Amino acid sequence: MKIVIESEKEKKLVKELEPKTDAENMRIKRFLEMPDLSRTESSPLYEIVQRAKEVPSLQGFDDIKIPEIVPTNVLFDLFNMPEGHPARSKSDTYYVDETNVLRTHDTVFWYYYLNHPEIKKRIENKETLGAVCYGKVYRKDEIDKSHMNVFHQFGGWLITPDDSEKQITPDDLKKALTEVATSIFGDVEFRFYDHNFPYTDPSFEMEAKINGEWIEMLGSGMVRKSVLKNLGLEGYHGWAFGFGLERLAIASMNLPDIRLLWSKDPRVSKQLKLGQKFEEVSKYPPVIRDISFVVSKSFAPNDYFDLIRDIGGDLIEEVELTDSYENDEKFGADKKSFTYRIYYRSIDKTLASEEVDPIHKEIEKQTKGQLSATLRE
Repeated sequence: MKIVIESEKEKKLVKELEPKTDAENMRIKRFLEMPDLSRTESSPLYEIVQRAKEVPSLQGFDDIKIPEIVPTNVLFDLFNMPEGHPARSKSDTYYVDETNVLRTHDTVFWYYYLNHPEIKKRIENKETLGAVCYGKVYRKDEIDKSHMNVFHQFGGWLITPDDSEKQITPDDLKKALTEVATSIFGDVEFRFYDHNFPYTDPSFEMEAKINGEWIEMLGSGMVRKSVLKNLGLEGYHGWAFGFGLERLAIASMNLPDIRLLWSKDPRVSKQLKLGQKFEEVSKYPPVIRDISFVVSKSFAPNDYFDLIRDIGGDLIEEVELTDSYENDEKFGADKKSFTYRIYYRSIDKTLASEEVDPIHKEIEKQTKGQLSATLRE
């Protein structure tokens, strides 16, 4: 069954965003307008989703689409991430207002799924339930060739009544995950190891051996009874998993840069096929610029990376911290010096200094203005 959850609260918040022009809200509007590559047929992320949905262990599962703006009490509190948890920090998460955020993980679909009227009826009938969910998620993050603050996840779960004749076990989970991994990578070697997640116990990470290297694929585990209770469900048990689509696409195609997944250059897009090794269109050289500044010790690097992304856009390949130090006598007790190296590189042309310099000067200007920082020579 296809399930689409409409949120009137989300629609209201999006409407309220329209007239806002400050940097954070402009950023959020831009992120929400970006295409969902997991539903874009020409994207390899779409291909991963289709392959995963077709494996035997996920046959007959419901397919649920949920809001992208969700309440903090749902996203965090119900999933064992209480006040003070690092994931709730405003330097890690995009807040639309004080109580609503851009979703940071797709596991939140559990809440929306269990509250759907048809699913409630099935629970009353003590039916076994399976569902998958996929789409964009959002987190403030570092800038390098394998990270973006807008990315995509695919999650699934299978739960059944505790008194069901067929009990769901970790072996069932590992069988399902092996099917998913094989559908994406073919006949390669996989392994599991114990991990820890707030909403599953026991929990497992899965790795695949790709091009001679072990690649982290996904997180999984048996659904915590405490989380199910938070969601208003008792007397059920089962498994769940979630993975980042970009990570698997990059591994499958040996992509050198995550930005390529968004490219509209036909020389790039025609190569974006799972299992096909990507051949670089051309190795365009980077243009490198450093920026040094003194700023309050409350400075949050992830917020600064957003500032750089806002100005430099897709031309920002990587931002590297090269130096940081304190000197109370020179800067003051509440100040700290940072030096970042910014790598500007286009994925489809050679950049000239004349193109980069105005962008870098704007970054310097906004570093002073938005961070109240003092630039250093």
